[in-house]
Amino acid sequence: MPLLLLFLLLLLAASPAPARAGDPYAYYDWEVSYVSAQPLGVKQKVIGINGQFPGPPLNVTTNWNVVVNVRNALDEPLLLTWNGVQQRKTAWQDGVLGTNCAIPAGWNWTYTFQVKDQVGSFFYFPSTPLHRAAGGYGAITINNRDVIPIPFGFPDGDITLFIGDWYNRGHKELRRALDGGTLLGAPDGVLINGLGPYQYNESVVPPGIVYERINVEPGKTYRFRVHNVGVSTSLNFRIQNHNLLLVETEGSYTSQQNYTNLDIHVGQSYSFLVTMDQNASTDYYVVASARFVDAAAVDKLTGVAILHYSNSQGPASGPLPDPPNDQYDTAFSINQARSIRWNVTASGARPNPQGSFHYGDITVTDVYLLQSRPPELIDGKLRATLNEISYIAPSTPLVLAQLFNVPGVYKLDFPNHPMNRLPKVDTSIINGTYKGFMEIIFQNNATTVQSYHLDGYAFFVVGMDYGLWTENSRGTYNKWDGVARSTIQVFPGAWTAILVFLDNAGIWNLRVQNLDTWYLGQEVYINVVNPEDNSSTLPDNAIFCGALSSLQKEQSHRFVYSEASSVSQWRNTSLMVDLALNATPKSGRDAEWGNNFFPGTSAASYSSIIAARSSQDMSRKDAHEGLPP
Repeated sequence: MPLLLLFLLLLLAASPAPARAGDPYAYYDWEVSYVSAQPLGVKQKVIGINGQFPGPPLNVTTNWNVVVNVRNALDEPLLLTWNGVQQRKTAWQDGVLGTNCAIPAGWNWTYTFQVKDQVGSFFYFPSTPLHRAAGGYGAITINNRDVIPIPFGFPDGDITLFIGDWYNRGHKELRRALDGGTLLGAPDGVLINGLGPYQYNESVVPPGIVYERINVEPGKTYRFRVHNVGVSTSLNFRIQNHNLLLVETEGSYTSQQNYTNLDIHVGQSYSFLVTMDQNASTDYYVVASARFVDAAAVDKLTGVAILHYSNSQGPASGPLPDPPNDQYDTAFSINQARSIRWNVTASGARPNPQGSFHYGDITVTDVYLLQSRPPELIDGKLRATLNEISYIAPSTPLVLAQLFNVPGVYKLDFPNHPMNRLPKVDTSIINGTYKGFMEIIFQNNATTVQSYHLDGYAFFVVGMDYGLWTENSRGTYNKWDGVARSTIQVFPGAWTAILVFLDNAGIWNLRVQNLDTWYLGQEVYINVVNPEDNSSTLPDNAIFCGALSSLQKEQSHRFVYSEASSVSQWRNTSLMVDLALNATPKSGRDAEWGNNFFPGTSAASYSSIIAARSSQDMSRKDAHEGLPP
């Protein structure tokens, strides 16, 4: 244990610190490994973090700096991405193959980023091919600063739910199927928080399945943060006999309205206020059921958890709460999506109201119509495309290639509309205009619902409808209170339009969140260069690969902490420990105290950190020798 804690202290000293001095730091130390589980009754290996599936939460506050040391104990390279975190000016922390070399098996890497000017509900997950199908995901909750009010009463509790379709086949087997030209087919079930369904029907759910139970107190109001982390299935979420008051989605406060159920598409996050206002004659069902699938498969593709009041008088029984009337009715879902509006009077991460940015008055500088179609064979391989181009990741990430002027890695020639030509595989990316206003229309000519996500930004959802988009479609746009978010659904045979202000320099991933078609190449990157400041630099601990692999220093043995160095980071760490020592009496240095200063670190480690600090004599004089005041 002392050696491990010494490593932790070295990590705190070695982590790069690009963010503004004075903002707090949160430190996390994770090992990503396979763990054994059987969520649907079939034993399999899933991806856990520190042995947990789902992984531990990141719970921070606006403008905090987050330091996550990741040890890759898998048998293949790994990246984690922070879905919805905008990585302001730090694209190299984004954790996708266009921005980072993957962490080799047996290595570690330290992510350091600031949750700048953001609040809300997000999640992280492994972005490397199909890893999310095996787990590796967890919650990111960004709380308001005390000076910024939330637009509703403070809830009595906070509950996170991960819903998603699940395969009993491992992620490697799923990859082999796609590589062999075979689509994945129907999933085997739906999980809630990594667990299978409650046995609401003996003919559907076998005995022995472990399910999620959510314990609540009568009369209390809880904030439920619900994330669809699945492979490809849209899910309808509902709680028996309880209303869902929608208040936030992916960092934006919404106009508050009640729903009895809500369709949540792959990669999307919502938060609801739910009041425990029932008589608790029984427990209540919490349901996530598949949408737009064959009726015969719906029972199998239904996740069920239990809402348990402390004064409950018996187990849940009877039929599940009803889903939308027509399993295939996209009209219900599209109208529901249109009803989600931005709360333009609520404060966001800063004191100004969300609606103070009048996106409807800004002139569009670039328009991209991105058309998808069903997966098809290109050079004998099953691929998925946007505007007839199937993206292939180069061995040298785009960010590295740009910074080191490596020729021939990518092309800035992605077409702004379908070219009606034979599809091809290429590394072609969009050339965005810094501080330009881009209109992107997703035209879904495939047969399934698709979700699209843009890293680095929140975009405004201004329209969606059936048929082919035309310039006349702009007459239907919502130019006042379209919600700002980072993931949006596009229905088959329909289009969705978004507007995004490109004020965040970097190279940013625009991808379909459906893991099967993402793996098959349905993604692109947007290059945004600030012409007045193109001096972007990589962190000291950058991993090099591809054409730049000769620059990489070999890690001497398994799980040596990253070689990044920053004396200012060490200073912040030392001051945090001093603050903790001076602010808290010895009797109070327990888990509650430690969590305020080192979130994510075990209670036993806090006192050891202090002891290690004392034994190493990390005084300000020693730690700051030679530094300016």
